[in-house]
Amino acid sequence: MTHVILIGAPVDCGKRRRGCLMGPDAYRVARLPETVTNLGHTVEDIGNLAPAKVDAGAPNNPVVHMLDENVGWTQTLAAAALEHAPKGLPIFMGGDHALSLGSVSGIAAHAENDGRPLYILWLDAHTDVHTPDTTTSGNLHGTPVGYVTGREGFDAFPPLSTTIPVERVGMIGLRSVDPEERAFLEDSDNGSATLVDMRTIDEVGIAKPLGEFLERVKADNAMLHVSLDVDFLDPSVAPAVGTTVPGGATVREAHLVMEMLCDSGLVTSLDLVELNPSLDERGKTASLMVELVASLLGRRVFDRPTPRA
Repeated sequence: MTHVILIGAPVDCGKRRRGCLMGPDAYRVARLPETVTNLGHTVEDIGNLAPAKVDAGAPNNPVVHMLDENVGWTQTLAAAALEHAPKGLPIFMGGDHALSLGSVSGIAAHAENDGRPLYILWLDAHTDVHTPDTTTSGNLHGTPVGYVTGREGFDAFPPLSTTIPVERVGMIGLRSVDPEERAFLEDSDNGSATLVDMRTIDEVGIAKPLGEFLERVKADNAMLHVSLDVDFLDPSVAPAVGTTVPGGATVREAHLVMEMLCDSGLVTSLDLVELNPSLDERGKTASLMVELVASLLGRRVFDRPTPRA
């Protein structure tokens, strides 16, 4: 039995298209708390948090969007991660992917306190390894991996007590990566991240590269933070996201990932990000994300209920 802590993170400042602030409540409407409880786990919902009030000053890059609020959310969520991670498995219900600036940095500080390394599994169409200085869109939901791996350009953000080496980062589902991001991730001086694009999945399947990554996590006796972006999934099955990229993971591939993560017993924290309910079709995407959490927490194929007609 796992104690699950639901942390509402209605972050809507990491990009310009609004709507992700409704994400946490959409997960509640889709019965995430009840689903977790029905699997035999305990649930604590701490409600929706709010960003700290900060004055970060003018950004070096004039296109950066809503810097103050992004920094404020990072402070709030890092503190929440550090507070709640020792109690169980925190699930950060987003909110756009800028929330991971705080969730991952806070979990990394928790892992450091516990004397264990932290690995990140990034299930996403994008690598999100830009910095406030390199982003051309100004949307900071594309920067959390850059921040937690210690890239320069985050002077306005809280100083990190520890950074995550690039070789401890696994990215699966990639299909939209800027050249500058790819160069950083493939640079041997930085260490090499595990990069699994959709062609690799088409050629060898999703189980082999994921299994190899999980073996490394296990061998290192590490904690594992999973960040699940709606756009990891194909938009035909998960339309409620503002960054749709065709050719994403199928429902079955996504469930397999979650079942393998469950089998591994390695996951210690989870982000659910980029759900924009205003773009959904009768709650279709929110329900699928909840089903994926159920697979992560122990639901098996034979146990999956058939929806009522």
